[in-house]
Amino acid sequence: MEVKAITRYVRQSAFKARAVTRDIQGLPARKALNLLEFYPQKAARFVWKTLKSAIANAENNHSLNPDTLFVKEATVGEGATIKRFRPRARGSASPIAKRTCHIRVIVEERAGEPEAKKKKGKKVADGQKSQKKSRRVKKPAAAGGKATEAKE
Repeated sequence: MEVKAITRYVRQSAFKARAVTRDIQGLPARKALNLLEFYPQKAARFVWKTLKSAIANAENNHSLNPDTLFVKEATVGEGATIKRFRPRARGSASPIAKRTCHIRVIVEERAGEPEAKKKKGKKVADGQKSQKKSRRVKKPAAAGGKATEAKE
């Protein structure tokens, strides 16, 4: 079952907040909360609050176990832009856009933890090393000189 929480009109640009939400998508909810606590970005605090609210909604309104929840979707949309003007030289003014955003987090119950991703690559038998041919060949030492390496 999907449970969502939305925080509206956060005084943070959507571009900066999206960088934080991108990192928590698909993670277990508890792990995402722990991860967000140590993010230095301002947006991490708002995403953390929204995620915490989504977990509380799932637990209280839908009787779901918080340990089985994972972040299905974490999105940031642009909100209203507050427009201001800054006085400049010679009586002119330049516009300032104070941006806001809406943070939406959707958590869903997952029956079990996902399997660890398997590494792709060739399997090597025990005791056997993968052998790569070396392209460097040592030339015999010249009379009274060092051995040198040359490429074939």
